[in-house]
Amino acid sequence: MPRQARAVGDPEIVPIEFASFHDQTFKNDYLQFMNVTIPPGQIAAYHSHTRDFAQVYMAVSDAEGTPLGGKPVITPRKVGEVLFTNYTKKPGVHQVANVGASDFRIMGFELFDSEPGRFSPLARPAPYVSVMDNHRVQAWRLILQPGEAVPAMQQAAPGVRIVVQGGMLVEGIEGKPDHKLNLKYGDFAWQNAGPVRTMRNAGTSVVELVEFELK
Repeated sequence: MPRQARAVGDPEIVPIEFASFHDQTFKNDYLQFMNVTIPPGQIAAYHSHTRDFAQVYMAVSDAEGTPLGGKPVITPRKVGEVLFTNYTKKPGVHQVANVGASDFRIMGFELFDSEPGRFSPLARPAPYVSVMDNHRVQAWRLILQPGEAVPAMQQAAPGVRIVVQGGMLVEGIEGKPDHKLNLKYGDFAWQNAGPVRTMRNAGTSVVELVEFELK
């Protein structure tokens, strides 16, 4: 993709998928998934956001966000925090500098459709907790203690799973054998709509997932 023309002295601005430390790890007809890890002392220089973007904070540090023409701001975040930005309505350009002592990491995705309306997520039983519900996505947090299980539920819309804390999970899908998963921090999976499934923590550590469904 050609780089955007700029006047002498203006910063170079690239699309998000070409920004430093932004790794496009998955792409389909609905979205492109970005895995972003900015090491201490590094900068993801100015890049543009034009599509709605949902993300999970995976590792936090002092990260300065500087909008084009603005001043740097550090916004405190928590691991597992979920954020949605309506860039379709209000596009933005910014850079992110990690001025802290540890990695700054987010995992998230851009939605290709400019308008929602194709899918309607269904309610999920406890211990699922809704952490986001807007016009574009529904997001659920699932924290399972060792031995804890989830009642059967149906995923009515396609979406993605992000592993915040890994462990051994047994997933049961209606009509298929149980599927044991050794999930690790930072794992990502695309999930199709339709299956009725159960899940059980078969390990010795707490498992935490964030699952998004599209609208």
